[in-house]
Amino acid sequence: MSCNEPANRFSQPVTAALELDSGIIGISTVAEGLNVPWEICWGPDGHIWFTEQSGTVSKIDPATGKKKQVLSIPEVYRQRSLGLLGMTVHPTEPFVYLDYTTRKADSSIVSRLVRYNRGNDTLTDPKILLEFPGNTGHNGSRVLVGPDGKVYFSTGDAAHDEFAGDTASLNGKVLRLNADGSVPADNPYPGNYMWSRGHRNIQGLAFTDNGQLFASEHGDATDDELNLIQKAAYYAWPHIEGFADRADEKAYADSFPFNPPAKAWTPTIAPAGISYYNHTAIPDWQNTILLGTLKGASLHVLQLNDARDSVMGEKIYFTQQFGRIRDICVSTEGDIYLATSNRDWNPGKGFPIPADDRIIRLSPIKESKGLTILPGPAAAPVSPVAKGPAIYKSYCEACHKADGKGVAGSFPALAQSKIVTGKPEALLNILLNGSKSSATEHMPAFSFLSDEDIAAVATHIRSAWGNTADSISATAVQALRKPAK
Repeated sequence: MSCNEPANRFSQPVTAALELDSGIIGISTVAEGLNVPWEICWGPDGHIWFTEQSGTVSKIDPATGKKKQVLSIPEVYRQRSLGLLGMTVHPTEPFVYLDYTTRKADSSIVSRLVRYNRGNDTLTDPKILLEFPGNTGHNGSRVLVGPDGKVYFSTGDAAHDEFAGDTASLNGKVLRLNADGSVPADNPYPGNYMWSRGHRNIQGLAFTDNGQLFASEHGDATDDELNLIQKAAYYAWPHIEGFADRADEKAYADSFPFNPPAKAWTPTIAPAGISYYNHTAIPDWQNTILLGTLKGASLHVLQLNDARDSVMGEKIYFTQQFGRIRDICVSTEGDIYLATSNRDWNPGKGFPIPADDRIIRLSPIKESKGLTILPGPAAAPVSPVAKGPAIYKSYCEACHKADGKGVAGSFPALAQSKIVTGKPEALLNILLNGSKSSATEHMPAFSFLSDEDIAAVATHIRSAWGNTADSISATAVQALRKPAK
């Protein structure tokens, strides 16, 4: 047996390695050809349990890669980011909790939290615990059993900003339930599932070993966030993004106290699933939050302080190596599993590859001889320079793509677009004010950029991919910012 194979535990070959200060991580593929695994979690039976966005639940023996489907949900409605999403396997009770979107007879979209009974190879007796408004985006979501035995469930704002702060709405929240679906007596608001509010679109939940709860959250055009979730806390979406560093945000924060993020990213990285890691198997990553990204297509390793309530440092690995990383789980032996998301509605450049989507294992090995050595940590993201192509890459490329062709039905093409190449005011008004359309994804406002930066990216868009329109000046942008007389 090769010394690259970790202790005879796995049958899958190690194909690459990452060299850290205190050891070597071997990289192997546990499963491939999957239909967008959205959630992966380590089950009490020593298997990896995972959802596929199309509506199936399966489990995999990590040692052999043997896969067993345990449930198919025909009523799952999959479109863009909708489908079968979050899942948690209760560690001590015979329950599995699932969250999915479905479409009603009147064509309305709803999100459901459903509890199943767990047998050896089946899930049975579904019980709908919650049903609430969904949308074509911003449905969250993650489900997690906390150290207190309660079920924590994150919900998106369903693309209705006003839902996030509304105490009467289940959207834009972290909810807390008893195992049977009832409201815990010690929730902050009597008779209310709400644990925290003011969230836009949470994509990851994880508890630390001392009971701190973290959540990763998608921002709009700026300020993706990692939040420390606290009882009865308010996170202020849509009024504040990130650290309340704009004048209007500061004014709002003076009247409505809020919890700032533990970490924020601008340009955005599209943070996805997270897990807490504190195992001796990989000493370099002890006491960290492991965070996968979609737009960034990378693994962020966020070092926590001793109290587990603050981020002290960040290292970034595997940029564009595996593509979009949707979720992460950790085994009891300290191995790390990553689920890719390259066959979803918004694939990145160069993906999907034929093997996608995959579950990839990171596990300690003794030596890296003969293996492909992957690069070490990249530098943390920095603010974009005031050049059109660089600004486009930071803020626009993930949606409208490097070739300007966009994604059909979601993000309009910029190449050969009449709005792009017509009168400058049309393009500038969209950049400054954003746009909402029932036919495409919401376009956020980029008014936080300087006049010079907006002029630079607009000029780049109007001259790229065969577009031949004139350049735009910062003066033209400034004129449109002025309030109407």
